[in-house]
Amino acid sequence: YKKFIENIVSYDEQLLEMYLNGEKISFQQLSKVIKQSFLSRQIIPLFSCSAIKLIGIKEILNFISSNFVLAHEYLLEKGFSKEGPFAGLVFKTTSEPGMGQMNYVKVYNGKIVNGMDIRNLTRNVTERVGQLAFLQGKKRIETNEISFGDIGVLIKLKDTRTNDIIAEDESFAEKIKRMEFPEPLTEMAVIAKSKGEEEKVGNALSNVLLEEPTVRFKYNPEIRQMILSGKGLVQLEIIVKRIKTRYNVEVELVKPKIPYKETIKKKAEAEGKYKRQSGGRGQYGHCFLRVEPLERGKGYEFVDEIFGGVIPKNYIPSVEKGVLEKMSEGVIAGYPIVDIKVTLYDGSYHEVDSSDMAFRIAARMALQKAVLEGSPCILEPIMEVEIKTPEEFLGSIISDINSRRGRVLSFEKEGKYHKVKAHVPLSEIQNYTMDLRSLTKGAGKYTMKLSHYEELPPHLAQPLIEEYQKSKSQQTE
Repeated sequence: YKKFIENIVSYDEQLLEMYLNGEKISFQQLSKVIKQSFLSRQIIPLFSCSAIKLIGIKEILNFISSNFVLAHEYLLEKGFSKEGPFAGLVFKTTSEPGMGQMNYVKVYNGKIVNGMDIRNLTRNVTERVGQLAFLQGKKRIETNEISFGDIGVLIKLKDTRTNDIIAEDESFAEKIKRMEFPEPLTEMAVIAKSKGEEEKVGNALSNVLLEEPTVRFKYNPEIRQMILSGKGLVQLEIIVKRIKTRYNVEVELVKPKIPYKETIKKKAEAEGKYKRQSGGRGQYGHCFLRVEPLERGKGYEFVDEIFGGVIPKNYIPSVEKGVLEKMSEGVIAGYPIVDIKVTLYDGSYHEVDSSDMAFRIAARMALQKAVLEGSPCILEPIMEVEIKTPEEFLGSIISDINSRRGRVLSFEKEGKYHKVKAHVPLSEIQNYTMDLRSLTKGAGKYTMKLSHYEELPPHLAQPLIEEYQKSKSQQTE
């Protein structure tokens, strides 16, 4: 408590002098300084408590009511008014089974009443307010209006979500400051513990994440996994517990697969011929393909060089379709093929037996052979990482980046931090949050985004190839 008093009086010269002279300082005098310092962002209160175990909650509420600036006082100072058109910010959206969607709103201007038409300035839609309430824990108190400076709940709005500005006047779009949420840093794959519950898991996550704007959820078709991303592993574990409690769905978090890709390093040609005859009409498709590497990041190009009708025009799309199918499956390790140019330059057909399916299969066969002849390799994603750390940990950070096959691009001083930019393979820096916390004693922070793809070293690529070939041979047995 003594340390607390010393910290507070240090922000006011008169109180500091009284304290040093041993004079008694009233709670009202301290409270005034706390309010002023909090409003000017000179102090940020920290409380030790547990909402789940109800530890310290009463003390926090008492401190807030006695020492914090009243909402309407702050809003008046910022130019908002009790009168005039309604304006507010939805700062939290929840979805509870049996209760539907609820939007918590802070009223910045005027008041909101039942039956009012409001404009969602963020999403450019109009909604009618049908039901308003105040919440005390799980207790819902119905009301006809929520006034200036108050926090209340709008129930069952259709299109409104967290961080939306709702108002009667368009001018509030610039006047009300929306929240800025940090980008997710940790990704984990979500796997249903029971087979066939993937859709149920997806629906549960979509509902729960309405109230978690710092958490994202998506299906990644490249690695065929549902991916949950957030600020850290603890946050994602809380989400998993929440969907189990609310929706009775059990899932587990695992490291996501790395979205490797395949490509070729040299030009190659190959023939694909599919011919089947079984009593009636047969199947016949025949084509020659040339594959060439493209510049990294160029994707895919298909060229038709057929002359003289050796393959009818109506079968050319079938050849390309077969090529794309095989590219999506991969050849050496089961990863999508990228950065190649495929040229159809010759082939033949049968007037009766040729079909779209036959040419698709022939194209798949030709591409498989051509890729194997084109010095195939695996590409790995390289991330652009930006790390901010106090100077005392700079050496450890650079050494750690080098140990992860990373390349330091630059580092510069930024205030009391040093900013390090580097390229690091994703496989080496997945879920870096805990490692960075350990390296910097919790003082470091980082951002990460995809930069480009590079060839995976052969000694790391070989196990992936062997694992894929082994799984293929097991499927055919």
